[in-house]
Amino acid sequence: QVQLVESGGGSVQAGGSLRLSCAASGYTYRSYCMGWFRQAPGKEREGVAGIDTDGTTRYAGSVKGRFAISQDNAKNTLYLQMNSLKPEDTGMYYCAAERYYCGSAIMTRGGYNYWGQGTQVTVSS
Repeated sequence: QVQLVESGGGSVQAGGSLRLSCAASGYTYRSYCMGWFRQAPGKEREGVAGIDTDGTTRYAGSVKGRFAISQDNAKNTLYLQMNSLKPEDTGMYYCAAERYYCGSAIMTRGGYNYWGQGTQVTVSS
């Protein structure tokens, strides 16, 4: 059974940094593509960053240059380093996983079948 558990959220001031973690279990980690999504109140869940099975990464334009997705295969853990945070980065952040190569669907909510419960990120101005 696939399980994803996020951690690392919190409240920071604009310009600050946070590192989110997603501990994965129940499957062969390297064979899944992984993504980070976020959802602000009243808004749709949107893709933030993704890393595919071949190591290819992709970012939403709004976070490019500020966020970095990475993974530690030995620990079955996905990370999202978030720097220069802005109030508009506020939201619930979710980790997602999908079996095998995601390709063009890596930033698409519908491209994932497995989701964590989320961790809240609040950025104040």
